[in-house]
Amino acid sequence: MVRKYICRDPMTAARMASGYILERLERALATQEFATFALSGGATPKPMFDQMAAAHFPWPKVHFFWVDERAVPPNDARSNYRLAAESLLIPARVPQANIHRIRAELVPAAAAHACSEEIRTFFGLQPGEMPRFDVLHRGIGPDAHTASLFPGEPLLDDRQGIAAAVFVAKLGEWRITLLPGVLLAAADTVMLASGADKAEAVRAVFQEPYDPRRYPAQLGTRDNRPTSWFLDEAAAKLLESL
Repeated sequence: MVRKYICRDPMTAARMASGYILERLERALATQEFATFALSGGATPKPMFDQMAAAHFPWPKVHFFWVDERAVPPNDARSNYRLAAESLLIPARVPQANIHRIRAELVPAAAAHACSEEIRTFFGLQPGEMPRFDVLHRGIGPDAHTASLFPGEPLLDDRQGIAAAVFVAKLGEWRITLLPGVLLAAADTVMLASGADKAEAVRAVFQEPYDPRRYPAQLGTRDNRPTSWFLDEAAAKLLESL
């Protein structure tokens, strides 16, 4: 089931997304020892991370993973890990043992392999099995990319792998990303988008024919998977029906 929540501004969208994620993690903890949360980077989620860090939540019971990462050291200003660490992990005093960052300081292929192996070990996966994150947070770019899966990326057809290194030609940089099979296996996915520059991409995701090779953010949203979109009015302005 796909849900859309249209909010008046980015801060409201971030606050609602934060509340939703915390509720889903709390629900997971009601029936299991710990919860798993895979998060994304970029500028949009920082207010959401700030909101989450301020919440009174049993963070030692949550294990954190990353949906994607730039091929930079963890102290680099572009690092998705660094953003999450400064905005959420450190303020919330998340135990180091619960933080499963992508080791993006390695050669990209090695970083992707290490990420895949850590996830396989943590979840105790058998060959062919996908991890099932309790909550997986993704964003969307103006070109409708999600995670680090950009339009035209052949790995958009991959439903067997866990993580891979991808070279984003238009940005001239390497990234490490979780693959579609993992994204689609999540128990719950939260999509957060704000700003008028995202409006056309959001419209295409919901209203264009299904073609994730062209609009990667259609993954999940058009596969009838549990996905909740939190949009500000600017990002939602081109949708035919709010």
